[in-house]
Amino acid sequence: MRKTYFMGALAGAAALMVCGCAQPQADPKAAQALMNSGQLMAHIQKLASDEFEGRAPGSKGEELTVAYLEAEFKKLGLKPGNPDGTYVQKAPLAGIDSTTTASMTIGGKKVTLSEGKDFVAGSRRFQEKVEVKDSDLVFVGYGVVAPEYGWDDYKGLDVKGKTIVMLVNDPAVADPNDPAKLDDKMFRGRAMTYYGRWTYKYEIATEKGAAAAIIIHETGPAGYPFEVVTGSWGGENFDLQAEDNNMGRVVVEGWVSLDKAKEMFTASGLKFEDMKAAAAKKDFQPVALKGKVNFTVGNKIRKIDSRNVLAKLEGSDAKLKDEYVIYTAHWDHLGKDATLKGDQIYNGAVDNATGTAALLELARAFAALKPAPKRSVLFLSVTAEEQGLLGAKWYATHPLYPLNKTLANINMDATNQWGKTSDIVVVGLGNSTLDDVLAEAAKEQGRTLVPDAEPEKGFYYRSDHFEFAKEGVPALYIEPGTKFIGKPEEFSKQKREEYTTNDYHKPSDEVKTDWDLSGTIEDAKLLFEVGWRVAQGERWPQWMPGAEFKAKREAMLQQR
Repeated sequence: MRKTYFMGALAGAAALMVCGCAQPQADPKAAQALMNSGQLMAHIQKLASDEFEGRAPGSKGEELTVAYLEAEFKKLGLKPGNPDGTYVQKAPLAGIDSTTTASMTIGGKKVTLSEGKDFVAGSRRFQEKVEVKDSDLVFVGYGVVAPEYGWDDYKGLDVKGKTIVMLVNDPAVADPNDPAKLDDKMFRGRAMTYYGRWTYKYEIATEKGAAAAIIIHETGPAGYPFEVVTGSWGGENFDLQAEDNNMGRVVVEGWVSLDKAKEMFTASGLKFEDMKAAAAKKDFQPVALKGKVNFTVGNKIRKIDSRNVLAKLEGSDAKLKDEYVIYTAHWDHLGKDATLKGDQIYNGAVDNATGTAALLELARAFAALKPAPKRSVLFLSVTAEEQGLLGAKWYATHPLYPLNKTLANINMDATNQWGKTSDIVVVGLGNSTLDDVLAEAAKEQGRTLVPDAEPEKGFYYRSDHFEFAKEGVPALYIEPGTKFIGKPEEFSKQKREEYTTNDYHKPSDEVKTDWDLSGTIEDAKLLFEVGWRVAQGERWPQWMPGAEFKAKREAMLQQR
């Protein structure tokens, strides 16, 4: 029997050589068909259950989430994503739980400040007690220094030791030909640039040596109500561990409500609306608010090793398997707040149990491909996105596989729960040639690409793909389409506003009985096609001319 088998194998091999028959080809459509709403929902329900306690880093929720993801990856037969033979990459974080009191005097009168109602603030310095005393208040407009636009809100003012007060978002510069519109040549018009992101505001405050940096919250420009800020900042927050214990950062970072900000300006003899209008012009000059502020911050600090969870499907091509396509979705949410009355768990069902579940379903589909794609595919579920994209930042700055051999990042965050759409929203449409790959795949589904309808909210800078983009890796980030099949035209806007107002970053973000996850499955199939085609293709994705990440990528690829 053995001899017969051996001879038969030789004969088969000879036949292949003679006829030139190709090796079996993988069927990507059959692999996609393995993804279904039932499995997706099961993952979401588990991850968003009360048992997982809101999946905060450094909590019981992290332990359960990491164990669940590891077990699912192992079931699929995927290899450990870390070259050390594990499914995790440690991300060193410092947890900081701040309690802040503030007092303010403007124009000789005391301005009351209630933490959680009027303001939220804390310190990212790893110190148990932090103080800012008798700090002068200065309004610095949008707090932006953008040489490429000829913009400088500081105008040489020394703000060392001062508390700077800033508007949220980019400078709203009017179009000189139509004052009703924003000037597309300045800060991309309606579309937010990184200058409008709150993280930038604190970064420039640090650079300028300010004692404290306070952002004025406005629901429209921010993209979410003040309750989202207080909920996100109200408990333990995390940062990456730093060798200097973050002593170089601005001492106090915070937000103030719009109503309280208006009261501050009025006490200074100013009108908020007038100051906001003045700040939208290049000739704006910083304005003293005729007052002083004191902050006292008490910090409870702990240092932990949180974890990114990752699995690898090794490429089938001996020459190309050391090149990578990376799918990402963050597993974390806001955890549990024992100070809340009633429901205390931020379950994070939409944000981002849905994206994490979609990552697992994509992994299921790719694992079924025989043979595997030519290039390797990495499935990366990152920690601490809600804390400032920290898990993604850690991977992007400490990659387990070289970024100059990483072709693309494809990110999922808060997927579609309301059914199929005839379109798909691309956040940052036009940034890279990944859009072209997506457009081809979408056409096969009878769908079209549309840009983000709310570019002023800066969604491109608010999820994990941004950390890869900053390091030069072309990144794709989609959101649910706007044209729901069989639903009225206003359905998409209605559901989006309902979620933002009622559930976003609130304990009410739970699995709902009326969800229709067929839309998430359709979107996941699109993203599968993009990753598959990139992993198989001859051309690497590229940034488009004018993209702010293009130069970084080109310099990186020269080092290959």
